[in-house]
Amino acid sequence: MDKISLPKPDDWHLHLRDGQILESVIPATTRCFHRAIVMPNLIPPITTVDQALEYRHHIIEACPGDCGFDPLMTLYLTDLTTPDEVRRAAAEPHLHGVKLYPAGATTNSESGVTSLPDLMPTLEAMAETGLPLLVHGEVTDADIAVFDREAVFIEHVLEPLIEALPALKVVFEHVTTSQAVEFVKSAPANVAATVTAHHLLLNRNAMFKGGIRPHHYCLPVLKREQHRQALIAAAISGNSKFFLGTDSAPHPRSAKESACGCAGMYSAPVALEVYAQVFEDNGALDKLENFASRYGPRFYGLPVNSQNITLLRKDWQVPDTIQAGDEELVPLCAGETLSWRVQEEQ
Repeated sequence: MDKISLPKPDDWHLHLRDGQILESVIPATTRCFHRAIVMPNLIPPITTVDQALEYRHHIIEACPGDCGFDPLMTLYLTDLTTPDEVRRAAAEPHLHGVKLYPAGATTNSESGVTSLPDLMPTLEAMAETGLPLLVHGEVTDADIAVFDREAVFIEHVLEPLIEALPALKVVFEHVTTSQAVEFVKSAPANVAATVTAHHLLLNRNAMFKGGIRPHHYCLPVLKREQHRQALIAAAISGNSKFFLGTDSAPHPRSAKESACGCAGMYSAPVALEVYAQVFEDNGALDKLENFASRYGPRFYGLPVNSQNITLLRKDWQVPDTIQAGDEELVPLCAGETLSWRVQEEQ
């Protein structure tokens, strides 16, 4: 097979930042994704419906030409998020979720939740309105090893939450472990998960190949090979609970290659091509369309996109860096040769 045609996919987990970075990275997403769930962890975070709609306006203004890209906005859950704000969000057609960051778990999560049980009235409002909770699933306890934080989160936070609020719609974002895969598979139908390109492609050895590789540092961190294989098995299984979410997270090269480097991989320029390569390597190209184009809209209650996109078998070299105003970004697979490429629109 030298050509793949499928309904234009959506990215169900995306970081776009704002300002100059936003203007530089948005074309990499719009080239192959029609919609995207946009993360709210800006500085300051997007905590209200009004802020989310203003940010959406910034994104649309930054889009190249008449690309038709539809940003699906989210709120940042804090200790102060009220049930009334949740109900406002649920009534707004451009708002599609509320993001849970445990305080201190990842980039710009300082305003995140410190006690989930104290937010029960707000979570109950989400369950009542059907507004999904989008979960960064890691505990932040200093005595829990970074590689174990997702598994501990499932046991101590997510399982009790689902038991207390069985109607709550939950997306367990960027799952990285076999434990997360098994949890999602066994959970009710209102629980799903996104899977990133980089967690399908790499295991934790990639962070240390020939030295410290800061551009392979993300949160949740890459895990052992056995966990990568579990993610691949889930992605290609045909189980509609697992769908595409890149977690593409641009950081300037200077911020990645520093004494305290930022977490995140900038995968948008290569994400769909990497997914295609992983699916092909595992004999499952026929499963890519559902994973990339159909299961996400089904879970979020949105239509499958009517426009199609084509990937061609074509060797091409990923650039070492991408200019973003005065800064440089280093993409996933920088300098490497990939064997699939999205066909440019004529």
